[in-house]
Amino acid sequence: MSATITPVDASGPDTAPPPGLRLRRFVRPGAALLSGFLLYLSFPPRPLWWLALPAFALLGWTLRGRRPRAGFGLGYLAGLGFLLPLLVWTGEEVGAVPWLALAAVEALFVAAAGLGIAAVSRLPWWPVFAAGVWILAEAARARVPFGGFPWGKIAFGQADGVFLPLAAVGGTPVLGFAVALCGFGLYETYRQVQLRRAARTSPPENTVDTDGDAGTDAVGADTAVGTRSHPHPRGPLVAAALAVLVPVTGALAALPLVDDAAEDGTATVAAVQGNVPRLGLDFNSQRRAVLDNHAARTRELAEDVKAGREPQPDFVLWPENSSDIDPYANADAADVIDGAVRAIGVPTVIGAVVAPETGKLRNTLIEWDPRKGPVATYDKRHVQPFGEYIPMRSFVRLFNSNVDRVSRDFGAGTAVGVFDLAGTKVGLATCYEAAFDWAVRDTVTHGAQLITVPSNNATFGRSEMTYQQLAMSRVRAVEHSRSVVVPVTSGVSAVIRPDGEIVAETKMFTPDVLVEKVPLRSSLTPATRMGTLPEALLVALAAAGLGWSALRSVRARRARTE
Repeated sequence: MSATITPVDASGPDTAPPPGLRLRRFVRPGAALLSGFLLYLSFPPRPLWWLALPAFALLGWTLRGRRPRAGFGLGYLAGLGFLLPLLVWTGEEVGAVPWLALAAVEALFVAAAGLGIAAVSRLPWWPVFAAGVWILAEAARARVPFGGFPWGKIAFGQADGVFLPLAAVGGTPVLGFAVALCGFGLYETYRQVQLRRAARTSPPENTVDTDGDAGTDAVGADTAVGTRSHPHPRGPLVAAALAVLVPVTGALAALPLVDDAAEDGTATVAAVQGNVPRLGLDFNSQRRAVLDNHAARTRELAEDVKAGREPQPDFVLWPENSSDIDPYANADAADVIDGAVRAIGVPTVIGAVVAPETGKLRNTLIEWDPRKGPVATYDKRHVQPFGEYIPMRSFVRLFNSNVDRVSRDFGAGTAVGVFDLAGTKVGLATCYEAAFDWAVRDTVTHGAQLITVPSNNATFGRSEMTYQQLAMSRVRAVEHSRSVVVPVTSGVSAVIRPDGEIVAETKMFTPDVLVEKVPLRSSLTPATRMGTLPEALLVALAAAGLGWSALRSVRARRARTE
């Protein structure tokens, strides 16, 4: 008798995950990137402000219920999806390395927000805490490192949006909070509706969360879910709907704060855009041509006024860097400026680079009187790191030799800039300063009836940068209920009314002059009066949510070990 032995397949069952399961692991990372890209698309020059809402809704789906470590990684992907395209202009003339480095560093703040949002996402009313966490990250990004970089605050993408009146209530933090809350609320409302449908159709044992998390209610509390005999409670759905309705209702209620009526009469202002001969970093080498361009446009304006083609302005505004030749040290430059100002016959603000014999350069705005010459100055208080001064110069030089184009660093001023121009108090915020809440607010609390943001965007070519910056000025107009005039060397220059409406603007890289009558105002909005208080309250809200989440985690670990 013989026996045969049937060999057994030693390989065992196939343990490889099916292709569909392998692909699913990329769904949330892909969604994180997409949410960031939608945020980018919501920014100017596109009028797609509303895309911020599905962006936050998608980010909420991506992060809700994740572990904090996963939230950090997903948040970082969202940050890259947002900031890489938003900040591409930073590499316009210096190459990709500075652009990629800046976006990579700034995305860490979005990553931290992702960690925090994931942590609070199982709390009751989690959309409120999640929106607070986003503002906490924005507040940190606006302050560190090197004085912060607030570019890309959600509020700056809302100049055309329905939430804009909230800027007058609590500034950019409240405006950004409302947008984030509404977006997270939209996702939570959808999730609640799905839970209620599942509760009506599923077997009575349990209802599975649409995110795959059983036993979690609509606002994230660990409670029993609905069954056929115990319908899903309405409270969480109501709470989610309120997260959508309250920001919209608040924005509508704030509409009376948006007022462009003249309280202190009007002023006729002229903004001169002289243009530059060539685009690029070497605009400084063209500095005499740039000065001559602005002087020529001003003299042409004087001729138009005499001929009756334009009204006589009360004062004239030149852009930042319109005279990169120090008029205090160069008599020829002073003569060119003085001749143009005398021709127009009204006070004129000149953007100059002042080079003292020792010490740092100054980015200075000079009030030039047609009879007395220079009578007042304002030194830019927040100079741009890696643009106007180079931190860690020897280290940064290893990656990009363009740092040596800034051979002498600029120093920061200390005094708030408000000029009295023919009886109008004009607040001064130079270019980059428009991104900082304090730099604009200080001018209004010091009596400014009108704000000007002299700028120089020639370095960034025809990129989206100038439109992003212009949107900031529109938000500032509503935030402080002031007209804002933006003279730019190469465009886009604009005149903005206190309601955020652009009433006149130039084209890019075109010499032009804007002459407009604008309302003057002296009343203070709640945002101006409260200053940083709304931001501090939202930061405290975020801290409370994070603390509550941490406490719940500690209690849960203790319960498991008992």
